[in-house]
Formats: sequence, structure tokens, C-alpha cells
Amino acid sequence: MNQSVRVPRSLVPARRYSIDPVVDQEAPSAHRILLVDLNNFSTFPTLAIGLLIASLRNRGQTVELLSPLAHDVPAAARERQENILDHLRRRVSLTDLPQAYALRDLLRKAHRARHERPHPIVLKQASQAIARRPDVILISAYLQHMTTIRALAALARQAGVPVIVGGPMFNLPHVAQEWCQIPGIEMLFGGEADLVLPNLLQTFLTGGDVLQYPGVTLSNGRSSSAAPPLRPLDATPIPDFTDFPWDRYPVRIVPLMSGRGCQWDRCLFCSDVISASGRKFRTRSIDSVLLEMQEQARRHNTTSFLFLDLKLNSWPDMIRGIASQIQSYVQGAEWVGTVHVDQRTDNGLSRRDLMSAVDGGMRRISFGLETGSQELLDRMQKGSSVERNAQFIHDAHAAGLSIRCTMFKGFPGETAMDMEATERFLEKHGHMLDRVRFNNFSLYTDTPVWREMIGKSGAGAELELTASDHARAQFRYRRLKPFGRDYRRSKARVLSIVHEINRRPLRDSARQFDGLM
Repeated sequence: MNQSVRVPRSLVPARRYSIDPVVDQEAPSAHRILLVDLNNFSTFPTLAIGLLIASLRNRGQTVELLSPLAHDVPAAARERQENILDHLRRRVSLTDLPQAYALRDLLRKAHRARHERPHPIVLKQASQAIARRPDVILISAYLQHMTTIRALAALARQAGVPVIVGGPMFNLPHVAQEWCQIPGIEMLFGGEADLVLPNLLQTFLTGGDVLQYPGVTLSNGRSSSAAPPLRPLDATPIPDFTDFPWDRYPVRIVPLMSGRGCQWDRCLFCSDVISASGRKFRTRSIDSVLLEMQEQARRHNTTSFLFLDLKLNSWPDMIRGIASQIQSYVQGAEWVGTVHVDQRTDNGLSRRDLMSAVDGGMRRISFGLETGSQELLDRMQKGSSVERNAQFIHDAHAAGLSIRCTMFKGFPGETAMDMEATERFLEKHGHMLDRVRFNNFSLYTDTPVWREMIGKSGAGAELELTASDHARAQFRYRRLKPFGRDYRRSKARVLSIVHEINRRPLRDSARQFDGLM
């Protein structure tokens, strides 16, 4: 490694950084903090948790991590090589036959209840940790964790220990207002806490005014202004993953992000870009990313990395810089990431770029294909084209990459002709894909398509909103005019092709990254 003489930024304290109007305080007095990780897909450390641990420890705090996987709570697989039962479940879940809606909805409800119920081992370990009397409990949560968090907050309340919950969607006021009513939760934080957390905690634990910090919602419903997107990203510490159960992971894989947000930021359906960390594209320097990879490789004796960026090619020079330089920092490095195949003249995904990425250790790539219909892509404001998606698949496959894509059905305005176009696209290009994640259209609060839909009624409405679920930032809906036989026939063929793709093993070079994205 020719950069070994350089001092990685993780080996010096994180730079103190203030967010107006809050003036950075002196180093807070030490407190005992219990940090709970509820990540259900624990096949690698949780990036947000690692960042919070590093931020707190760099300011002298004592942190205990509760990781369910460390106590043998089984990790759920995101994706895996499918069998016929997986295909049948998908067919039922995505049915458009009106006579089957009741069964579909019942099965969806049962599936959600089973996957969201609190695990008894988590509650037992949390109870034991609370008995050690931490000063505060921090929980980094996704919205599907609400049932478990209710149970944890009840345990903490009985012991008189305050609970603070943070997550990427709590910057949405209606979501925060729903969650702040959970008994035992004293405060919600809907922002990027990487740098502000030590000061925020100090203020909270000493009885100060936490509403001086943007992004705060209190249990009484009072809130401060929205937290601005975090800048500069190079000021954040390298995540501290030392407390995670590395012996439980199938492969030692380190997660990281080279930037936050999305350069395109226009897809009508996307919930990622309305979250606290998804708003406004911001990038780190290439040097900062490479030094982090070098340091994490040293700490954890690994050469495998997973980029969690919404879009690794928002700044094309980032993916090129990683590809061309990483082997000088981490010899033998292998990595995977997600991209957006947009229509910029230079989006960093030319055949030459992809070949260079493979030479630099990239093994798997994911992107949002969504549909094979150009008309539907345009309605979604996806910013991509069927032709360019096809060229990307050919180039990435020829370069040696394992290709994964996401797709969904049911976007407002979709027709049988759109589904037929998707069928033709997969029939032509499916042999070059390793995994396809195919879902139903989900309507997320505050997305552009949601704002468009709530303004429609009467003859102009295609979907009827039937129920709101602010706790999960979703709306349930009913299609006013069910899809016809031609649509259902093409969709059945699409789902069969998807299953044929997903039942195959990954390319050998990418096997260690199966199920991670």
C-alpha cells in the first residue's frame, strides 16, 4: 500500500463542527449510553450505528452496543437464490385479480405482523442492559421497527431511563408526530446526527433546551426547525464497527458511503430523496473515501466493501476514482454499489468505465430498471431510457459484473402495453441479469406522486386512497379500474422470467456479495 505513510482521519479526533444556530460546546461530560441496533438484515455492520458510536466515543462517551445478531437472533436475508415457493408467494402478493384481493391482503398483513413482532431475545437482552442503568438509550430506527420500539420504550420507562429515537424519515413532521406519542420516547431526531449528537445529548441530559437543535421533536409534540443536510461530509468520523459480531457474518464486509443524496432527485415515486440523509446531493472527497477503506481494511482484516450510496455515480469521478486508486490503498479490494443509468452524456457508466471498475475490484452493480416501457419511465420522471438501460446491461455483463436491478408494477398510468414492453425487455436481456427485485408500487407520503394524487378526485382519479399509515409514511390505496386480462397475462410472464433469473446462482466472482443488495 503506497499510501501507508498517510494518517487516516479516523486516527485523530473528529473535528468539532457546529450547526447554526447552535454554537459548539465544550467536550461533554462522560455518560453511559446504550445504543440499540434493530437492523433485521444483519449480514454486515450497520453504517448509521457505526457513525454514531464513533461520534460519541471521539467525545469521550461510554457506549454499549446491543446487536441482536451477537445474541444469535437470526438475520433475515434480503435476497437469495429462489425456489418455487418464492415464485408462488410473489404471484400471490402481486396479484391483480380482484377475486384474490382479500386473500392477498390477509397474507400481506400476516407477513408484516410476523416480521415486525418484537423478538424475545432482543427484549431479554435489552432488559438486562437497562438493568445496568445507562443514562440514556439511543435507538436508530427504520419505520418497520415501531412494534419493537414500543416494547423497548416500555421497558425503559419502567426503569426510568429516557429513550431517544432517530431515523432517516423523522424529518417528515407527520411521521415524527405519530412516533413521538409512543410512551417512553422522550425525543425524536430527524437529521444526520453524525456530528451534532454529542452536543445534543449533553444538552438533553443536563436539562437544556434541545429545541435549539434543528431536527428535534419532543414527546409533547413540540419541534424545532427541519435539520439541514449535513455538510461537509469529510468532517464525519470513520465509523466504529469494533463492537459488531464479526464472527457471525458469512463474509467480512464493510459498509460505507461516498456521498449522500441523489444528483437526479426527480423520480416521482422515490422515498429515499425525502429522507433526512437523502435530500440534496453531497459528496465526500475521493481521498477521504479511499483512506476510510484503507483504515477499515486494517481494523477488520478484510478487503470487501459495500457502498450504500443511493447512487454511486452521482459524481462520475467518484466511481472512476475508486476504481483507479483503491488497489493502491487496499490490495485485493472487492466492492459493490448502486448506480442510476441516467441520460447524462457522462454518467460514469460507459463500457470503458465499467471495465475499469472491474479491474479496480467492482464485482456487482445494482440499478433501478423499474420497467421496460419508455412511456412509463417518462411518466415516472426516471431520467433514463430503455435503450440506455439495455446498453448498460450489455456493457456491465461484458465487463464481468454481476447485475441486479429493481422493478415494480402498478405505477399510476401503467397499461397493458407498458407491461408487454417490460415482458419483451426481460425476454431479450434477462439472461444477463443475476437478480431482479420486483415489487408492487408503494405510495410514500411526501413523494411527488403522492402530492399529485391527493390533488386528484372524481373522473381524474386512478387510485383511491383508502387508509393512511403515518407511522410508516405510507398510504394504502385501491385501484378504481382493475387491470385487464392482457395486463395480467403479460405480468404473469414477467414474473416467470424474474423467477428464472433469481433461481440461478450469482456469477462466481460475486458470490460473497449475494443477498446484500
